[in-house]
Amino acid sequence: MNAVTNAIEVVGLCKQVTDATGVLNILDDVSFKVPAGQSLAITGASGSGKSTLLGLLAGLDHPSSGEVHLLGQLLGQMNEDLRAAFRAKNVGFVFQSFQLLPNLTALENVMLPIELAGQPAEASATQMLVRVGLGERLHHFPATLSGGEQQRVSIARAFVQRPVLIFADEPTGSLDEGTGATIINLMFELAAQQNTTLVLVTHDPSLAARCERQLVLQAGRLMP
Repeated sequence: MNAVTNAIEVVGLCKQVTDATGVLNILDDVSFKVPAGQSLAITGASGSGKSTLLGLLAGLDHPSSGEVHLLGQLLGQMNEDLRAAFRAKNVGFVFQSFQLLPNLTALENVMLPIELAGQPAEASATQMLVRVGLGERLHHFPATLSGGEQQRVSIARAFVQRPVLIFADEPTGSLDEGTGATIINLMFELAAQQNTTLVLVTHDPSLAARCERQLVLQAGRLMP
């Protein structure tokens, strides 16, 4: 799969929802490609459809019409189990709210995706936590870690299996400016080392500027 030229190819993607006022277009005829190994920022005002687009790219939601191809595979042809298996093998996630399991230590949180894949986990999880600067915090629970440390754990978990794709939804949104800058540097360093395709949803201009390409959504449509 790593030989695929475009990590992502989106064709005519639309997402509609129906409420009391009628049909609302969340995304309207969105098409683009992301070459393998490229970094992409998806930006736009609140309500423009950014997070909806990210969910569709990851196969966490279904489009009303259009196609999403990840690594040459058409998501619409997979059932839920196949999509979940595909994500487990190829995709990592970084969230604004970290999404760490509170009853697991930093090490156990990072070990989890490796264990779910049925592989030995402790050595590689430890190595990744050391890489992100948390070698002294392996056995701390999320509640005892700062926001920046929790996001480092989240990044370690996302990158530990060397995924082909990373989807990050406002990864610095809950961090102060200095901590956010450190997290940005860490993510881009890891992505470069692993040749990972990085797709970010962000309001942060400094984060978007770090990406090789930016897409701007306005009312569900891509701006020229």
